Amino acid sequence: MLSIIVPAFNEEQRLPATLVRMRAYLDGRDEEYEVLIVDDGSSDNTLTMSRELAKDWPQLQVLALERNTGKGAAVRLGMLAATGEHRVFSDADLSTPIEEVEELRARLVGNCAVAIASRALPESQIDVHQPGKREVMGRTYNRLLRVAALRGLHDTQCGFKAFTAEAAIACFTPLKTLRFGFDAEVLLRARRLGWTVAEVPVRWEHKEDSRVSAMRDSLGVLYDLVRLRFIVRR
Repeated sequence: MLSIIVPAFNEEQRLPATLVRMRAYLDGRDEEYEVLIVDDGSSDNTLTMSRELAKDWPQLQVLALERNTGKGAAVRLGMLAATGEHRVFSDADLSTPIEEVEELRARLVGNCAVAIASRALPESQIDVHQPGKREVMGRTYNRLLRVAALRGLHDTQCGFKAFTAEAAIACFTPLKTLRFGFDAEVLLRARRLGWTVAEVPVRWEHKEDSRVSAMRDSLGVLYDLVRLRFIVRR
């Protein structure tokens, strides 16, 4: 069984089209699945709209955080509530197409318990690039992260990652980083537990109306980077 977790904060405009595309793809496959929308304390109509869609879609579940806590908190809630053998989280804008999910799942064999979509590999297909400042921010953060904690991984922030059920439970249960730096903590935990993390080239395109602020969130993720090693050691 496959579980898809979609964290959502003020996504009433983009989420309906995303869910239509996901359902068309997932219904066309010969496998049981579930989709879990996790509302991160939205102030718009995201939660109500999601619950309405769930009335006519048995495989869709809607979870909600009482207040805006962060993307990491939303993904954590979905990962631990999911029941699939493979658990994938996807950004609500589908910058990485849902069809890429099988490329990641194919890597979850043997000692490999985590597979992450990557925009930085030569084989990746970037149809629309991010604005210059945001792309520079991402590259700088990933370069620092490789030096400090995650050698060999070139793109830890792409919002499309797959986990075995065992790895999802082990890595997300103790999660301390609840906002945008959570990916790095989860990947570091996976490696510390002895699992391989596969970096997979994918198709990707930038979507407007990003929830990431280049200035505000760059400071936040750098702070998370400094404390990351201490969190996992404890």
